[in-house]
Amino acid sequence: MHATHPVSQQVRAEIKGPVGYLILDRPERKNALSFEMWKEVAKLIGEFSANKALRVAVLRGAGELPFCSGADISEFETVRANAEGARAYEEANVVAFDAIAACPLPTIAMIRSFCMGGGVGLAAACDLRIASESAEFAIPPGKLGLAYPPSAIRYIVAAIGASNAKDMLYTARRVKAQEAEKLGFINRLVAEDALESEVEKLAMTIAENAPLSLKAGKLAINYASGYEFAGDMNAVKKAADRCFDSADYREGRAAFLAKRKPQFKGE
Repeated sequence: MHATHPVSQQVRAEIKGPVGYLILDRPERKNALSFEMWKEVAKLIGEFSANKALRVAVLRGAGELPFCSGADISEFETVRANAEGARAYEEANVVAFDAIAACPLPTIAMIRSFCMGGGVGLAAACDLRIASESAEFAIPPGKLGLAYPPSAIRYIVAAIGASNAKDMLYTARRVKAQEAEKLGFINRLVAEDALESEVEKLAMTIAENAPLSLKAGKLAINYASGYEFAGDMNAVKKAADRCFDSADYREGRAAFLAKRKPQFKGE
């Protein structure tokens, strides 16, 4: 029997300056997510969203662990043994995916090794996906006799298009990192030993930019993508208008004219 640790340790948050890291740490299951872990993902993303000091959120596996090998199949005979349980489990998935997609912060999936099933859903809900050469992807419901919630599928379609999503879903085949990059699922493919440093560098680059501008841009893109949580056109316009009334806009103009680096405060 493998030893397990509490869900609060299996899904935990670490804050490093302006970057919040959501870390999956369940080595005995290769970071397969249990029902309770899915709920914890949504909870911590909500805390990141409310944290005024954060500028970027990163989802990753602990240490050298895989990003996420999907849902914990051992729960199929317990939590998901009947239709009612399966629907409750699916709802927990949807809440986690939507929390990530609707998070006002830019989100990055740092992907090493397995990114399977629900892991693909988590990564697809993120804004950007940075992967190492060991990364492997698969959408396997066809081998399990189940169906993914539409919310999960729409993020995958947004990332790689309908035809490629059908290819992966119909075949349930494993896609190596190089092919995933060609499909557009991976934004940047990096060497194994450079993954952490590249993600940190990207997160800090994003964190230096004006938070209100990034939030307005993300909201506009989500609105253009048809996501209902983005609100209506009035909400998108309001977010853009707030930028022009902000101290950060004045700081950006002053820094540009003075040829210095701007110091944005998100206000």
